[in-house]
Amino acid sequence: MCGIAGLANWGDRETLGRMTHVQGHRGPDDSGLWERRFPDGSYVGFGSRRLAILDLSSDGHMPMCNEDRSVWITYNGEIYNFVELRRELQSKGHCFASNTDTEVIIHLYEQEGEDCVHRLQGMFAFTICDLRSGSPQLFLARDHFGIKPFYYVRRGRKLAFASEIKALLQIPDIESELDLGSLHQFLTFLWVPDPKTMFRGIYKLPAAHCATFRDGELSIRQYWDLRFPPANANYSHSEDDLADEVRERFRRAVEAQMVSDVPIGAFLSAGLDSSAIVAMMCRATKQPVRTYTITFPRKYRVGETALDDPEVPARLARKLGCENQQIVVEPDVASLLPRLTWHMDEPTADPAIITAYLVCREAWKQATVLLSGIGGDELFAGYRKHAAHRWATAYRRSPRILRVAIERGLDALPSMRGTALKGSVRLAKKMARSASLDPEDAFIRNCTYFDEELKSDLYTPEIQHQLRNCDPAARHCAYFEPVRDCDFLSQMLYLDTKIFMVSLNLTYNDKMSMASSVEVRVPFLDRELAEFAAWNIPPSLKLKGFFRPRTKYIFRRAMKDILPSEVLRQPKAGFAAPVDYWLANDLREMVDDLLADSNIRKRGLFRPEAVRQFVSEHRGGAEDWSMQIWQLLTLENWMRIFLDAPARQMSEEFRQSREAATA
Repeated sequence: MCGIAGLANWGDRETLGRMTHVQGHRGPDDSGLWERRFPDGSYVGFGSRRLAILDLSSDGHMPMCNEDRSVWITYNGEIYNFVELRRELQSKGHCFASNTDTEVIIHLYEQEGEDCVHRLQGMFAFTICDLRSGSPQLFLARDHFGIKPFYYVRRGRKLAFASEIKALLQIPDIESELDLGSLHQFLTFLWVPDPKTMFRGIYKLPAAHCATFRDGELSIRQYWDLRFPPANANYSHSEDDLADEVRERFRRAVEAQMVSDVPIGAFLSAGLDSSAIVAMMCRATKQPVRTYTITFPRKYRVGETALDDPEVPARLARKLGCENQQIVVEPDVASLLPRLTWHMDEPTADPAIITAYLVCREAWKQATVLLSGIGGDELFAGYRKHAAHRWATAYRRSPRILRVAIERGLDALPSMRGTALKGSVRLAKKMARSASLDPEDAFIRNCTYFDEELKSDLYTPEIQHQLRNCDPAARHCAYFEPVRDCDFLSQMLYLDTKIFMVSLNLTYNDKMSMASSVEVRVPFLDRELAEFAAWNIPPSLKLKGFFRPRTKYIFRRAMKDILPSEVLRQPKAGFAAPVDYWLANDLREMVDDLLADSNIRKRGLFRPEAVRQFVSEHRGGAEDWSMQIWQLLTLENWMRIFLDAPARQMSEEFRQSREAATA
């Protein structure tokens, strides 16, 4: 696991060094630079920071090259089938100087060229410089699901890339500029969908894409996609056979991702996915598995039904014989939020970034690698919005007069903050606003926070005018096209995999784990497991039932004899965060400061009276605007860090504070 950086026809060794240095948290074990200038004036430079996981010796130093130094690579990730690939390549005459997966990629590229990406099982973001033709050719690639990040900037015949945006901001020519269209998306979804970022001119290489940079020209293509059968498909496997096959494929995926030369552990929430991973890890080793559960003091939990019950994972850990560490935290969230915003690069208004960081920070003291349950909901239909589609189908068939009465009644309800009904009321209100829409629009609406009406009231007239032709959901609508003939549940799962999972969940897990120099692996995103689940499991066995649909039915069935019924019955549970409590207490002063009328007016983006109304209604209990206020708070923190201050200066300050915190 590493941080990568690179330049083509741009900058110099000093710039490359800064780009690499600012990503030191991604690889505290080693650092390296390689560069080459060519007779025609072109230039290529690679940088790498290494977190040593496989082959801890100096043989794993990067950037790495082949025997005759004609092919170079800077690489971030883990290839789980590298041992098999290495044997195959050795049989074809390739010689290896290390026991790393990095070197396997180099020789696989020599053997198969750009098609090498089809053979890789794992997570990766890398760039190869091929000098064999005499002039440099770059090959860039990102893994099938986008587990590892890959950012780039192109200016004319110049190219720069890195694992984090803050590295690109070390290039003197690149300024931090807000992209208004991305702001529109951020307010809609809490985050900015790939391939755009919040920075004008800085992009993400999309998941399952690769690119070639030759003679100043960049060519990007998609090399893989997750396929689903048409809605009228006939499925040949019985339910029993599917459960057995899912269990076996999942077991193999977990075991493959336990390969490590450093200590390994796992997240353990009260939910099904992390519990299943831990159970399979326990079956694969005779040593007690280290597990980490985060929880908050009781005062945070009032009215927050989404917070995990820490006793559920504790009981499971005892049953499985794990070394479970229950991390009870009362964080200084006012200090954490700016620092984590810097680590995220972009404003990401999911408070789960804080809990993800806290559990990784504690786990780092004992384990360098953690296994996570990300991807289980996207593979097997685990989100409430998947069940909500079933309910909405029935709701749309009811008389319109009844629907109008229900929606008016729900809209009139107070937020019920501070009670156990808060979550149910919030969900019911959200569903009522979307249930009468067609399925595609309802799905997108259920993913939004500031809807079009709220944003219209929020923006200043000038910003409204500039965004008048901007559709924040354009990316979502485009992704419906490849699965247009599939069952609608399959369509939802496809969009979740292509947009929500990669742009939010995988991004913040990478950034927050790397902030603590910890590698997170995701067994559910084993490519062969995902392809099997998408193509062979009928939607009716992922989400079973109608009025009370059972999420992830086939996976629960597969784990029936492995996990206790208490876990199998658990609703979705992750490492949630007490946002409402923080806004009312720890962050109250920050809200009043950062979202003050004078500050909002200075930005020129929002109407101060609209922001003031959100805060007032939330504090008065009339509406639950906790997520919207969290968005505005996150955004203002981001603008202060990345837009107001010189990026290189802020990066050095935060980097130093991070080193002091982990010393």
